[in-house]
Amino acid sequence: MTTLDWWVIGCYLAGMLLLAVGLGRHQHSREDYYLAGHGLPNWALATSIIATQCSTNSLLGAPALVGFAAAGGLLWLQYELAVPLAMLALCFLFAPVHASGVISIYAFLEERLGPAARRLASGCFLVFRGVATGVTVYGVASVLGLITGLSYPVAVCLLMGITIAYDVLGGMRAVVISDVVQMLLLVAAVLFAVAWLAEPLLADLDGLVPRLGPLVDDWGLTTGNDYGFWPMLFGGFFLYVAYYGCDQSQAQRLLAARDRRGLERVLVLNGLLRFPLVLAYCLLGLGLAAYAARQPEFLASLPRTADGSANINLVFPAFVSREFAPGFAGLAIVGLFAAAMSSIDSALNSLSAATLEDFIDRDRRRNEEQLFRLSRWVTLAWGAAAVAFSFSVEHIAPTVLEAINKVGSMANGPLLALFILALFAPAARGAPAILGFLAGIAGNAVIALALPSVSWLWWNVSGLVLALGIALGLTAAGGHRERARRLTAPAGRSIAWLAGGAASILAGLGAVQLLSRGLG
Repeated sequence: MTTLDWWVIGCYLAGMLLLAVGLGRHQHSREDYYLAGHGLPNWALATSIIATQCSTNSLLGAPALVGFAAAGGLLWLQYELAVPLAMLALCFLFAPVHASGVISIYAFLEERLGPAARRLASGCFLVFRGVATGVTVYGVASVLGLITGLSYPVAVCLLMGITIAYDVLGGMRAVVISDVVQMLLLVAAVLFAVAWLAEPLLADLDGLVPRLGPLVDDWGLTTGNDYGFWPMLFGGFFLYVAYYGCDQSQAQRLLAARDRRGLERVLVLNGLLRFPLVLAYCLLGLGLAAYAARQPEFLASLPRTADGSANINLVFPAFVSREFAPGFAGLAIVGLFAAAMSSIDSALNSLSAATLEDFIDRDRRRNEEQLFRLSRWVTLAWGAAAVAFSFSVEHIAPTVLEAINKVGSMANGPLLALFILALFAPAARGAPAILGFLAGIAGNAVIALALPSVSWLWWNVSGLVLALGIALGLTAAGGHRERARRLTAPAGRSIAWLAGGAASILAGLGAVQLLSRGLG
């Protein structure tokens, strides 16, 4: 890192702050702060969603998987086949949620399934997204520290200080506009690197033949292969529908669309534009593999992991530091900053929205001005929590990130089931829906413990089927609404608590098992 590189990074970070200060002056309500007053263009919202998805974890992990992992290669592209299908499904499924005018998508569940379903779904989001955000901060700050030579605490303060500041000041409008800028920088850095690596890549295509196959015909049921074509297609479809439609961090940008036509355009643009960016990541991975084949000392120079092997997740930043000229290296590091900020800022804003709307403002005693001021304080609190948690993550092995993603997949299907029930089965209110949700998580925990050879992508399907089956079965057994209400009587509540406790124990056992595998 040269002085010129630091000037490039400093100018970028200062620009982000000035942008947030300017945008924050025009905000006066929660709708302005969390949904940008429904005034953002569709292409900007779509770009923001893509930027959040294709973050630093993707920029580091995808090239490493494609170019260097033992079971890697272009097979990761088959994961993207489910994205356009999921976006088309959401054009139909998400329209009623958007039309309801809510800020938190979980408020929609209360209208159809009752307040308990809303709190359960929102609490599930807060736990998983809060933990994932802390892990992301840890991972990104660690990488930035290695690249820049800064200590971990200084790297965290630099990354999160700027991100929290412009998020608190500028709200959703600052998040989306900064995401657009960050996406442009990220794409420029990736394309520049791909162009630089084109010559070794084209010259060594024969040596990369084993990594060029994009499809693997494997159902992932008995082989233990998590990334076969069929689990990535079917499991990926439900994963993406749940993630984009039921996760506040993604759905908040969809809620910010002006109308249904705008919503559909945001979804279609995301379905079309995400694949080219992931393809660029994959080409970057192949190019880096060809580069490493020409220069064997490159991999030997990488930092070591806990088991003493080369940390392949750092191949791209290591390549940048070796080959990019002063100034260009700074731009590439800015691309890493941008990718990190685009995932963290949206997470903090959405965590704040869910906390304020679903838990703090339930009594409706505060006026709009008080809630607007409170929204910024809640965002600041979540930023501080993410920073605090990131310091405890440094004692955990990096593979725990995959374990956390697996634990998240245990809840994707049941969470999607709640929204499907709210949309298409209004009779399944209260206890049947909640018991179905808990049964779906418990069922996935059993599969994780008893059938480890089944790809975790299938949990998105099994959780949905179990949750819907139990909820609809209980509703049918209850008959009319009066009989369904009896489930909320004291005896029914006792049964619900017992079932919930059993489901929580099973889910906890599954989570411990997955985390122990990650730590191992």
